[in-house]
Amino acid sequence: MPIDPYILLLLGTVGLAALIPARGTASDVASGASTAAIAFLFFLYGARLSTREALDGLKHWRLHVTVLACTFVAFPLLGLAARGLVPVLLTDPLYQGLLFLTLVPSTIQSSIAFTSMARGNVPAAICAGSFSSLVGIVLTPLLAAAVLGGSGGGFSADSLLKIVLQLLVPFVAGQVLRRWIGGFVARHKKVLGLVDRGSILLVVYTAFSEGVVQGIWHQVSPIRLAGLLAVEAVLLAVMLALTWYGAKALRFDREDRIAIQFAGSKKSLASGLPMASVLFGAHASLAVLPLMLFHQMQLMVCAVIAKRRAHDAEADADTDASEPVTESEPAAASRTAVGTGTRSG
Repeated sequence: MPIDPYILLLLGTVGLAALIPARGTASDVASGASTAAIAFLFFLYGARLSTREALDGLKHWRLHVTVLACTFVAFPLLGLAARGLVPVLLTDPLYQGLLFLTLVPSTIQSSIAFTSMARGNVPAAICAGSFSSLVGIVLTPLLAAAVLGGSGGGFSADSLLKIVLQLLVPFVAGQVLRRWIGGFVARHKKVLGLVDRGSILLVVYTAFSEGVVQGIWHQVSPIRLAGLLAVEAVLLAVMLALTWYGAKALRFDREDRIAIQFAGSKKSLASGLPMASVLFGAHASLAVLPLMLFHQMQLMVCAVIAKRRAHDAEADADTDASEPVTESEPAAASRTAVGTGTRSG
């Protein structure tokens, strides 16, 4: 199964932070650069999101409400239910990270890619992922305040203010300036994509450096990591089943069900890492660990499912094309009656 190369870069960044953590003045510089990188990252998000496309996507409101309900209702409820696994499988810090994972918005890029691969409703996946990211900028911190409270590694009203200044204000600025810079952003998508990923790597390095300096990693054992992976595997399986069969119960067609499954069962690493850095501060390293592991797991599993869905679609198309066109019995009987001069009844 595929391993995202970017995950390897993230793991390499974690290793670098473990070997050469930023300390003293270097830590202050890295923290300031990380703050600027997060603001710039969300500025680019705002500059990329087309307001017209978002408004047009509202026409398929039932699908978007379903995805948002899966992302911000079903996921958090499962996260709260996992509280019973502490301390048997999870430590309290790992559980806080797992709970934060359930509050993060959905992905955009991978949801679109897998929906396209599986021959689903790609425009719906684009709008659903965009709506989730937009709503998550406001809703994720509010949900974190409600379910994490004071146990969220220093979460407070000050954290909400930081969210507004570092995430929401740059995003709105990007939307306002999109009229003038939208073309430039579209023309340099690949270069700015590298800036995106580089910013996230800087955030990861800063967060894990603080964790190493604080000695947080001594709290995590291989057994605890194995327990976390098992819990996340169950969480992903439940959400994949819920999004697929739940969408079927709501009578969505096959293409919409595919979009709902891939947009409603995934969590965004790109959005979650900067938010965790703001919300958890020095404790962000353990908070983002469950999200990093879940991100790779969802990519591997969803790649397999998307290929299976595409294979099923090809099989259905081949079956439809190979079936001979047959007349219905009433029509055939009617023509026979006309040809023989007989009457029915």
